[in-house]
Amino acid sequence: MGRPTPLLDRVAAPSDLKSLTDRELAALATELRGEVIDAVATTGGHLGSSLGVVELTVALHAVFDTPRDKLIWDVGHQCYPHKVLTGRRDRMPSLRQEGGISGFTKRSESIFDPFGAAHSSTSISAALGFTVARDMGEATGDAIAVIGDGSISAGMAYEALNNAGAQGRRMFVILNDNEMSIAPPVGAMSSYLSRLNAGPLGELKTMAEGFEAALPGPLRDHARRARQLVTGSVSDQSTLFENLGFEYMGPIDGHDMTQLLAVLRSARTRATGPVLIHCCTVKGKGFAPAEAAADRYHGVGAFDPATGAQPKKRPNAPSYTSVFGRALAEEAARDAKIVAITAAMPSGTGLDIFAKQHPRRMFDVGIAEQHGVTFAAGLAAGGLKPFCAIYSTFLQRGYDQIVHDVALQNLPVRFAIDRAGLVGADGATHAGAFDIGYLAALPNMVVMAASDEAELVHMVATAVAHDSGPIAFRYPRGEGSGVALPERGVPLEIGKGLVVRHGFDVAILSFGAHLGESLRAADIIEAEGLTVTVADARFAKPLDTRLIAKLARKHRALITVEQGSRGGFGAMVLHYLSDEGLLDGDLAVRTMTLPDRFIDQAAPDAMYADAGLTAADIAAAALQAAKVERVKA
Repeated sequence: MGRPTPLLDRVAAPSDLKSLTDRELAALATELRGEVIDAVATTGGHLGSSLGVVELTVALHAVFDTPRDKLIWDVGHQCYPHKVLTGRRDRMPSLRQEGGISGFTKRSESIFDPFGAAHSSTSISAALGFTVARDMGEATGDAIAVIGDGSISAGMAYEALNNAGAQGRRMFVILNDNEMSIAPPVGAMSSYLSRLNAGPLGELKTMAEGFEAALPGPLRDHARRARQLVTGSVSDQSTLFENLGFEYMGPIDGHDMTQLLAVLRSARTRATGPVLIHCCTVKGKGFAPAEAAADRYHGVGAFDPATGAQPKKRPNAPSYTSVFGRALAEEAARDAKIVAITAAMPSGTGLDIFAKQHPRRMFDVGIAEQHGVTFAAGLAAGGLKPFCAIYSTFLQRGYDQIVHDVALQNLPVRFAIDRAGLVGADGATHAGAFDIGYLAALPNMVVMAASDEAELVHMVATAVAHDSGPIAFRYPRGEGSGVALPERGVPLEIGKGLVVRHGFDVAILSFGAHLGESLRAADIIEAEGLTVTVADARFAKPLDTRLIAKLARKHRALITVEQGSRGGFGAMVLHYLSDEGLLDGDLAVRTMTLPDRFIDQAAPDAMYADAGLTAADIAAAALQAAKVERVKA
């Protein structure tokens, strides 16, 4: 006899799961886990979160009728098993690669991705939207939101739960709790589970107690601790979710296919209103290196699927993130008022370095950027020096708080903005494209950008010294340029730029980490017989108006360069030039920004090439502008 055909080969779409037995579905999950490990070993990606939901993904697609039923993954970084089962198995080698499939859910990629995501805590709101659309006659079925215990801590999730509970419409929320795990033997649950589908309707409210009663003593205690996540008290018999209007089911073992199928089938059959199913999983489940790692392989590069070993890369220079973390920790050793805030990203922002030296002065607020910003405002109002370190793309989530709680009150909150510009494999959802524009528009705000890692050290010192209002400094992802770092940062003069190369024909005014590319562009231009001035603006607000006026009056063409969207630094320069009448003469001005579109994942250099921001692009714009001026002359 030959080897049996892998079950995955029989699954071209979720509808194919309907013909599999429950035992085959459990075996399919094992195959699917191996498939995901092999794919991510090649491409890198969010492995731990995807491994944690393998059984849940199979069960949801087996029980519900996707794509008519809308399965919405919060954040979406756990969607790799979902992608394999929904017709994208052959494209998994392109995961997170240029021209390939996204590492998150994406509406334009598949009808099985009804709602795109990469930021957290949006799924319940979206699911309620689909639910209302169904109830108003649109051709859509049930909506199922899968949200993690970290994501559900954000305020938006509770706003959605409150609204959904008040409306009382039939919908499903799966709370994927991977902070705890219960793994009873199947036999301990079998007698109870076998009665679920045979029982009368209306039993959903008592299921949690039934699950706990079916467990042996130690496991029953563990289940009650898991239940405490949503009650706040082991003795409270009504959960927070029940108080919000949801029927609560659980906790259940998210890696036990028997439990999952029984509970999901029962819920789908019986639910008349909103239901929350509390599902306990293990992040990185089934891959020992991930389960043993501190971050459960949350985000990982390519690795050996047999051992989990990742190739050691010798960096050419320290990362901007680590430079920031060390610089802030050193400043805090000299200034006891410095405190740091992160929104669930201590290692991603470099604040893990700070925390090791100053553990009582580092605050992780969880996935709650809005709270983090206002908390920082309160710290500043109380006399401390808060550094709020948040990725550019996530700082967008706290914008009203930046406006209302920080800028309006002119409080000295320091914003350290990591991942500014284009970020590579995470793609458009994580691009730090908009912070220059949305921060520079605010009264009282100072906005800086580091041209290299040495400048970043000086900007940390500048922020420490700036007590007269809010200040922000941005820097990119990845390695620095390899410049020598100062022993200690020196505060910069607010609103003062720096000329780094002198010429007479063309001026390039760079804001941020594209200074190196601007200098390379200058070499190309000078090979054409023109001389070039290159300046590091350092500040988008306040602008160095004296420097800009000098560049405008002394050169034929002025080119601004930034790693941000239209409406940012270049727009600020144009406003100033227009107000001062400096655009009325023969000066040609070009603003080099990210284009007015989202840019899909690729290597950062390829993304900037797509954006038209290479040295050759800058040089071409400058030469074209200078040529226009020669014709006028």
